[in-house]
Amino acid sequence: MTASDDHILLRGAIALAAQAGESGNPPFGSLLAGPDGTVLAEERNTTRTDRDITAHPELKLARWAARELDAATAAETTLYTSCQPCGMCAAVIQWAGLGRVVFALSGEQLLDIRPGSGRPPVPQDGPALLEEARAAVEPYYR
Repeated sequence: MTASDDHILLRGAIALAAQAGESGNPPFGSLLAGPDGTVLAEERNTTRTDRDITAHPELKLARWAARELDAATAAETTLYTSCQPCGMCAAVIQWAGLGRVVFALSGEQLLDIRPGSGRPPVPQDGPALLEEARAAVEPYYR
């Protein structure tokens, strides 16, 4: 459940989304706040201007947090974002150890706005060569 303080910060993420759109990028924006609500960092989508399909604001902030914050501090942060993180960003947010995500527009609502924008899943085959893969990976984790 979101609170009025969340709404203030969420409006900041929405403003960043508008700025991204004005610069020719998809209109998505995010900011990362500490436990007291202080904005630690903010990002806009730059997938077009950077020519980088991974330049989502949520991913860029999660990478920043993993690089700049210790684990305990990262766990106390909240990521405010104009749209629910995609699967790629959600995975990176989890790996970065961020504490919470608050979003304005759900992924389902986004598809209602721009239908047909999803991509088909890529077929995957495996597991295969388990013992060979284990021999390469296991020593790292011991």
